[in-house]
Amino acid sequence: MISNVTEYKKAQEELDLLQQRLERLQQTHSIGAKGFTKAGIRKLIARLHEELAIYEGSEEARRPLEMEHP
Repeated sequence: MISNVTEYKKAQEELDLLQQRLERLQQTHSIGAKGFTKAGIRKLIARLHEELAIYEGSEEARRPLEMEHP
């Protein structure tokens, strides 16, 4: 679970990388090819979206950035 701004930013970066990877796979492999790989990436993307949404709705996300300690 994402518990602070640093983890949130890292999750967003990971999400971007996964989306780029999925796009590359879709361009280089026809429908049906690499299906398990694409499905796995989609599941990881969905999980990250869910975790980001939970964090965005949390009390931690509403705190001012000055309270965040690196």
